[in-house]
Amino acid sequence: MWLRTDLQRWILVDMWTDTPLFTIPRKRSSMTPEMAFECLLITRDPGVFSVVSRALRDLSICTHICLSSSKALNLFAKGGTDLIVIDWEDEPSSGLLHEIWKSGKWQKPTVAAISSRDRCLPGVHVTIKRPVTDESSRKSLKIAYSRMLQDYRAHARYALMMPVIAMDGRKQTVPVTITDIGSGGVGLRSKMEFSAGDALSFRLSLPGASREIHIEVRVLWVREFGRMGCEFLRIPPVDLSILQDWLKNKMQIKKPLTEI
Repeated sequence: MWLRTDLQRWILVDMWTDTPLFTIPRKRSSMTPEMAFECLLITRDPGVFSVVSRALRDLSICTHICLSSSKALNLFAKGGTDLIVIDWEDEPSSGLLHEIWKSGKWQKPTVAAISSRDRCLPGVHVTIKRPVTDESSRKSLKIAYSRMLQDYRAHARYALMMPVIAMDGRKQTVPVTITDIGSGGVGLRSKMEFSAGDALSFRLSLPGASREIHIEVRVLWVREFGRMGCEFLRIPPVDLSILQDWLKNKMQIKKPLTEI
């Protein structure tokens, strides 16, 4: 028997086949609208599961329990995984990481390994030393959490779908649509043709912001259907402060139950 948890219920499963037997509804709690990090915990050891899942719960991380690397890979392929915690088993674990790193996903998860080895494991960012204790798991997973938070804030994008009139390098006006925005750039879509290196400037009125902000960007890549990825070139300091405050308000992370 095995208990697996998700956001809504406890699931009792067969430990060896990972077949659900029946579910136990969890006590409903006041869920916040903030984004919660998601983790795949790969272990067959009930003791490891008990300690590590408790530390993950204290960090407000949603945990999916996997009894095998193949199960974990199937879940990873569905997207949304921010953290992978592996009870290290040499070849199966190395194979799993190999498949993850060669996947086409542009943002890779943080990886923590549970191991008694002193040397670094390839593809692993954080090690939880055996024997696993509450203290050691919390300490290592806090490091992993900080890395995930930094990565999220650097790469997260907020969808906008907002039409604006931009000005290109030749001082000609061009209609474009802002598809998303983050701390380092914006996604655009346009019927006009652009190339990597082209510069654009425009004024943007963020929903709920105190005033418009002025942004200058450079095209980094161009895809089909007029999609473009752009990096910021220049933003006035006051406008940058408005953007950063706006993004911070929109991109809320579910607050950990423990101090980081």
